[in-house]
Amino acid sequence: MPESSVVVQPDPIGSSRLQTVGLRTATKLFEQAAAEVPLPAAPRPVVIAEYGSGNAHNGLLPIGAGIAALRKRVRPEHPIAVTHTDIPDNDFSALFRTLRDDPFSYLRTDRATFASAVGRSYLSQILPSEGVHLGWSAWAIHWLSRMPSDIPDHIQPSYSADAQVRAAYARQAAHDWHEFIAFRGRELSPGGRLVVMTMGQHDDGRLGLEPLFDGLMRALSELQDQRLVSAEELRRMRLPIVGRSETDFRSPFAPSGRFERLRITHLVVADEPDRFWQQYQNDRDATAFAKSWVGFTRAAVFDTLLEALDPADAARRCRLADALEAALTELLVAAPEPMPIPVAHIVVEKQRRES
Repeated sequence: MPESSVVVQPDPIGSSRLQTVGLRTATKLFEQAAAEVPLPAAPRPVVIAEYGSGNAHNGLLPIGAGIAALRKRVRPEHPIAVTHTDIPDNDFSALFRTLRDDPFSYLRTDRATFASAVGRSYLSQILPSEGVHLGWSAWAIHWLSRMPSDIPDHIQPSYSADAQVRAAYARQAAHDWHEFIAFRGRELSPGGRLVVMTMGQHDDGRLGLEPLFDGLMRALSELQDQRLVSAEELRRMRLPIVGRSETDFRSPFAPSGRFERLRITHLVVADEPDRFWQQYQNDRDATAFAKSWVGFTRAAVFDTLLEALDPADAARRCRLADALEAALTELLVAAPEPMPIPVAHIVVEKQRRES
């Protein structure tokens, strides 16, 4: 299963692109952490770890801002090491091209910062104990490590009418969050901090984006009616992504408020504004609204959905992606609606050593 989403582009803070949802808040939290964490004396490097890096776009602006905050505390030549982590199947060539070529890359602005990568799952210990001063994870932990069951009536578990299915995925989500936090507790240095931005959850247990998921289901049904996909292929199409509530995020820390010497210092789950909808309210351009949302959706989840195709034919997959894009666009143009986007921002701090 993926451990990252590669849909966030490093637009300037204040950009109107949807992909910057929640990024302003998360960047401020990361800057604050960089300004306050205990730092090693030179020549030991300050270590930043990104968990679920994808193609590195998700972390460019926050990590760059964090490095700028660190430079106010250490000399220009003090080394800063940034380690990007993801599963072995991640496209690390794309990641390093991003770091080399992107105008927002921190490597362009700081000569004493050095990048590396680790190809292992963050649901295990992947960096040395007490070696990470700052951790960052954005749009990653909402991907589950495994699918605990089929979803007989939907592509996304929180929208299933089957209570047992929803419960199975909730248990898997709890397990993955527990493991993710436990191993970060080993890796963070005393006083180190981890900033996480991920999908939240509404009070009804759904992860939001209702009009989008409804549209996806209707579009896929249309493709089945046109015999472009079979009933069996449609049954296999799943999105193993979850949102979590504030209670879910706090669960590993109960009842003492601490877990693996970690404590939560900041936790907010709230709806972020749908910037595509805000633009639509200004220009009433339903086509632009639909194309913006569908472009986001294609980049985020089409590949995962189309893994269900049989046989795994690249040309057919491309044709189906185009057909699904067209069908979903038509549906959203016909009935534009705002997309509620619950986003969670969490900061976790490791207990400092007693002096």
